[in-house]
Amino acid sequence: MDEAAESLFPVEPAARARLRAPAALARAQQPAPAAPGAELWAGLHLPGITHERQLTQLAQQAQRFTPRVSLEPPDGLLLEVRGSLHLFAGVAGLTTALTQLCGQLQRPVRLAFAPTPLAALVAARAGRALQVLEPAQLVGQLAPIPLTALRWPPQLLQRLKRIGVRSIGAALRLPRAGFARRFGATELAQLDRLTGRTRELRTLFRPRERFRRRRELACELESHPRLLGELTRLLEEFEDFLRVRELGVMALECRLLHRHGEATACRLSLAAPGADARHLGALLAEQLGRLRLPQPVRALELRAGTLLPLTPKAHALWQPGEQGGDAGGSEAHLLIERLRARLGHGAIHGLSLLDDHRPESTWTVSPPPAPAGRAAAQPGIPAVSARRPLWLLAVPQPLAVRAGLPQRRGALQLVSEPERIETGWWDGRDIARDYYTALDTHGVRLWVFRERAAPHGWFLHGIFG
Repeated sequence: MDEAAESLFPVEPAARARLRAPAALARAQQPAPAAPGAELWAGLHLPGITHERQLTQLAQQAQRFTPRVSLEPPDGLLLEVRGSLHLFAGVAGLTTALTQLCGQLQRPVRLAFAPTPLAALVAARAGRALQVLEPAQLVGQLAPIPLTALRWPPQLLQRLKRIGVRSIGAALRLPRAGFARRFGATELAQLDRLTGRTRELRTLFRPRERFRRRRELACELESHPRLLGELTRLLEEFEDFLRVRELGVMALECRLLHRHGEATACRLSLAAPGADARHLGALLAEQLGRLRLPQPVRALELRAGTLLPLTPKAHALWQPGEQGGDAGGSEAHLLIERLRARLGHGAIHGLSLLDDHRPESTWTVSPPPAPAGRAAAQPGIPAVSARRPLWLLAVPQPLAVRAGLPQRRGALQLVSEPERIETGWWDGRDIARDYYTALDTHGVRLWVFRERAAPHGWFLHGIFG
C-alpha cells in the first residue's frame, strides 16, 4: 500500500505488516476448502456479441454441456460444469468443446474456470485463461487482474487509481470498513462474491418453449392429399420436439403460403394436451378437406401455441368392452376435437353452473371441459336440488287458470310444498315466485310457479325426466 492509501486508511504497524505479506493475505481471504460437490464455473467472454438474441442463441446451444447456464449481458455467459467434467474428459476436453461450439457460431471467445461465477467471468474478460479448480487457489490467481475487468464506474476506478489501487489484489488489501465507507458497500459485496466469501445465487437461463417450422415445397401444390403428406413430416418433427420435453399442445396453426396474397390458415384447438402426430394429422385433414385454396401452395409453416406438461395416463387392466373395462374420459376429448375440426370451433360447447338462485340464470354456455374434470364439481357452486328438472324451458310458458289452479291439458295436481325464490334486485331482473311440482292428467311431472305479484299468473318452467 502506498503513502496515499495509508493516509486514507490508517492502520496499526502490526496490521500493516500483515497487509503487506502475500501469504498472510491469501490465508485471510481464502474460503474454507472445497467440499465434495463444490461448484466450478466456466466463464465465457464474447467480445463479438452485439445483440442479446445472439447471447440467448449461444446459451441454448450451451445447455448440451450443463443445465445450469446463466446469462451475463451484454457479452458474458456462465456455465456451472462441476458435474459435467467426467463427461467431457475434464477441463481440457470441456474447453475444446466450448471453443468449437463458439467457432461453429462464428463467435470469438475467451474462457476461464473458477469456483465462483464472478471470478470466472472477470478472468475471461481480462483474457486470463484461468483453470482454478479449488477455492484455496482463487485469491492468489485473481490478485494481478486489473480492476477494469470488474466494470466498476469509471469515476470509482479513477479514485482508486489515484491511491495506487489498480488490481484486484490491491483492492482486497484495503481495510473492509474503510473501503465500504469511501467507495461503497455494493463494490465490497462484489469483492466478497468474487472471492467466495459470500455465495452468489445466479438466475438460470430457461429457453422459451415454442415450435415454429417452415417447409419449402419442391413445386407448387394444389392437391390436398399431397399437401397432407408434406405436412406429416412437419408433424413428426413436432411430435419428437414434444416427446423429448414431455409437453403437449393445446392450439396449433398450419399456414399454407402462396406466391401472391395472404397465407391460408388452418387452426386447431384441442380439448386436452396432445402430442400424437397421427391424431394431429387426422384433425388437420378434416380442415384441409373443407378448404378452398385461392392459389397453389409453395410452402408450409407449422406454429404451436401454448405448450403444457404432458402427463401419460395409465391404462386399465380391462380393456373397454371387457368385464370391468371402461373407456372413461380418454375418448371424450378425441370426439370433441374431431367434431371441432369437422363442424368448426363454434359448434361444440359445454355447460357451466353459475352461483345464482334464479333457475334461468344458474347455467351458461362455456368451452367443453377437460376430460379429467368432467365429473368434478365446480368449487363454490352448491349442489342442485333434487327437485330441479333437467329440462328447463328457455322462456316460462303461461298456463291457463281455473278456480285459482293451473291448467295444462286439464287440471294440474300440485304434489309438493311451495319453494319461494325471491332474488335478483341488484341487476334489475328480480323475481318473486312460488315453485311447485305438479302432475298433469297423463302423469307427467312438471315444474310450475305462481308469481307473487299481481296478477299472480301461473307458468310452466320445466319438465322432469
